[in-house]
Amino acid sequence: LEKFGELKAAGVDEIWCISVNDPFVMGAWARDLKTDGKVRMLGDGDATFTKATGLTLDMSGRGMGLRSSRYSMLVKNGKVATLNVEAPGKFEVSDATTMVAQAKAG
Repeated sequence: LEKFGELKAAGVDEIWCISVNDPFVMGAWARDLKTDGKVRMLGDGDATFTKATGLTLDMSGRGMGLRSSRYSMLVKNGKVATLNVEAPGKFEVSDATTMVAQAKAG
């Protein structure tokens, strides 16, 4: 959220957050984070999108079932321009600063 203005200035039309959760969880998360319409919160309840993108993460060993890998994706004209996938437990390449730089780079 803190990089929202920079992302918009770099030409980003929409920001989406997709999570393997139901719409009620996503709605509660949006209220808690105060996304105020800046981020479109999308629930991927049965992981259809996550499976289709190949970004699944099996967390069954921790009682969480199939989840999504942490990633950021820049889509231009309906095609993936950049995909930044984190190693499990990491937060180094999918951050907003990286997305701003990639959006500015074109």
